[in-house]
Amino acid sequence: MIRVILPPHLQTLAGVGREVAITVASPATQGTVLDAIETTYPMLRGTIRDAATQRRRPLVRFFACEQDLSHDPPDAPLPEAVAAGREPFLIVGAMAGG
Repeated sequence: MIRVILPPHLQTLAGVGREVAITVASPATQGTVLDAIETTYPMLRGTIRDAATQRRRPLVRFFACEQDLSHDPPDAPLPEAVAAGREPFLIVGAMAGG
């Protein structure tokens, strides 16, 4: 079971709380976690990553175990603590402005 922390706007859209639990097959990767989130919460499809290219949206970042995983390949294994459910996988909406 992977614990995923969602930003407030995605919580509202999906009608869930701050943390959701997702089941993925081993090895747990960014791609398998995002696939599971979009399958479980289809209303989030296209909000975290582009629906056509599957690339991360520009103002969305991924973190786990105090590391920025945003630029890691989608098929790279997640840290063991995340895969074991001890640490969450965080989806964070970046701030921009000027």
